Amino acid sequence: MKTILATETMDIPEGVTVTVAAKLVTVEGPRGKLTRNFKHLNLDFQLQDGGRKLKVDAWFGTRRTMAAIRTAISHVQNLIAGVTKGFRYKMRFVYAHFPINASITNANSAKKVKDELVLEGNDVELVSRSAALINQKCHVKKKDIRKFLDGIYVSDKGPIFDEQ
Repeated sequence: MKTILATETMDIPEGVTVTVAAKLVTVEGPRGKLTRNFKHLNLDFQLQDGGRKLKVDAWFGTRRTMAAIRTAISHVQNLIAGVTKGFRYKMRFVYAHFPINASITNANSAKKVKDELVLEGNDVELVSRSAALINQKCHVKKKDIRKFLDGIYVSDKGPIFDEQ
């Protein structure tokens, strides 16, 4: 069964500007600028109330298209959270006997905290993907994972809170 018109709107907070051009959503805020491409979805994006509301429409949509509306809204909310607060993933080094050594390269910042790695950024997808790739690279291969638990694991994730 197809729905003739499905609509979902979301409010845009103060201090954030959203622009929509041909299913390319750009969000600017105090922490920077993020862009997301929605050209693969059969949805219409419109700004209303002078840029204070984002409206997403789906015409003659199936169940999958209806689900895509809410997914697109969630992606835009993640973009807004990224340009206002940012995202932080904390990872812990877990080892039984031999310590894990890690080095920071490419002019990234490093603080001396024992057995901890902190990833910060505006785009939640890039930060979480980096954490997942680090986690995957550190697994012990061809051993019983119940016994050999050495690796780097995500211990905490969420928005960046200012320590003031």
